[in-house]
Amino acid sequence: MTVSIRVLFAASEVYPLVKTGGLGDVGYSLPHALHRAGADVRLVLPAYRTVLAQVENIRILGWLEVRGAKRTHSVRILEVRHPDFAFPLWLVDCQVLFDRPGNPYVRADGQDWPDNAERFTVFARAVTDLARDVLGIHWQADVVHANDWQTGLVPALLGEFPHPPKRIFTIHNMAYGGHFSLADFNRLALPLHWWTHEGVEFYGGFSMLKAGIVYADEVTTVSPTYAREICTSEFGYGLHGVLQVYRHKLHGILNGIDEAVWDPATDAYLPAHYSANRRQPGKALNKQALLARFGMATDDLAMQVPLFGMVSRLVQQKGLDLVLAALPHWLAHTDARFVFVGSGDSKYEASLCEFAVGYPHRIGVCIGYDEALAHLVEAGSDLFLMPSQFEPCGLNQMYSLRYGTPPVVYRTGGLADTVIDASMEHQTQGIANGFVFDKFDVETLIATVERAIACYDQPRLWQALLRTGMKHSFGWEHSAQSYLALYRATSSK
Repeated sequence: MTVSIRVLFAASEVYPLVKTGGLGDVGYSLPHALHRAGADVRLVLPAYRTVLAQVENIRILGWLEVRGAKRTHSVRILEVRHPDFAFPLWLVDCQVLFDRPGNPYVRADGQDWPDNAERFTVFARAVTDLARDVLGIHWQADVVHANDWQTGLVPALLGEFPHPPKRIFTIHNMAYGGHFSLADFNRLALPLHWWTHEGVEFYGGFSMLKAGIVYADEVTTVSPTYAREICTSEFGYGLHGVLQVYRHKLHGILNGIDEAVWDPATDAYLPAHYSANRRQPGKALNKQALLARFGMATDDLAMQVPLFGMVSRLVQQKGLDLVLAALPHWLAHTDARFVFVGSGDSKYEASLCEFAVGYPHRIGVCIGYDEALAHLVEAGSDLFLMPSQFEPCGLNQMYSLRYGTPPVVYRTGGLADTVIDASMEHQTQGIANGFVFDKFDVETLIATVERAIACYDQPRLWQALLRTGMKHSFGWEHSAQSYLALYRATSSK
């Protein structure tokens, strides 16, 4: 009998317990896909206040004495259960570091928690101890899969011990590097031999993201195109040289989506269900509900007009400058309507709200994140705006395709790997599923949206586009097999 490979999956956020972005979705879906494929999974994350409020059957596995910043923390390790998880969750419970309200990384004013270096070093040290079964609970990891800068020290710390488990490090977004000072490095008593240009040192400080890249056995990122892009100065955030050196261990594995959660045929958030083979009346009823949600007309004329949706963090990366610059043109020269859901930079929030006040019958805005509304936007919109300047993988374009809502995207990262432009050639081949533009400027975005509206006005072409997008599977099964192959390949070293 084959013994299951034991995987300790470490992440700083996991849907539905705590989520700020795509990492939270991956932190839920990938471990479950690995579990279904036969892996013996444990998922470990910090015991944030919001997480502790949602879990049950709490059992104390033990206590760890963990070095912090010039102090030692007595850290409880909790094993908990939650109905949405098929395997045990381990929580690193250090109240002075994690028992605080709101966002796991930033204060209410948007500034980083000032002790983030200590918080995530303590978390990484606890993960390292758990991987080595320091508590003696008879579960020792074969593979530790660390994710993003918050766990970047885990591969480095494991390397300090003989015969460590295999170390996989996944980069979800190079824009967040976990950069801290030499003073932080010294206060945390991190190994002095790490402080080299070949180690964690980065422009006079140190980078937890760099630590993960340098010390992991294998490095993955979330799409094949992004794996190539981050080796360039444009996308590498100063680490492109390091990534070029370690390119031999860099792999681009496309994220998947949870097709049980994101399924228009069963989605509990939707007022009406539909499928690739029977899109109506369900799709139209969702559009009607979405228009009504924002106080827009829902008569026959309104239902014929294209409705664009956007669910996004309102930050520059997501192409908000282009969208805001293009909106006056679209309002003047098309009859399209728009709905925006998200939060982020206050200047983008204010600009969108100003448009909504000026054009209440054509623009709807919800500042904040609402999971139910996000699902309704995917189902009720005719087209999905996602003109990100860079996008490591992106999930919303895959949700949109599954929901029969062709996305409008810039050719970058995972968007380039999943959206196939509705050119005449691709339509003839039957592979077109959305609208892709190659030049990141306002004029090109405007032209692409006009091209999308022209396609929308041709029912035969439009329905073929929807059908192609909806029938493609973006589930995690294939990606999970790629990860398992990587785990086992590194296990043979």
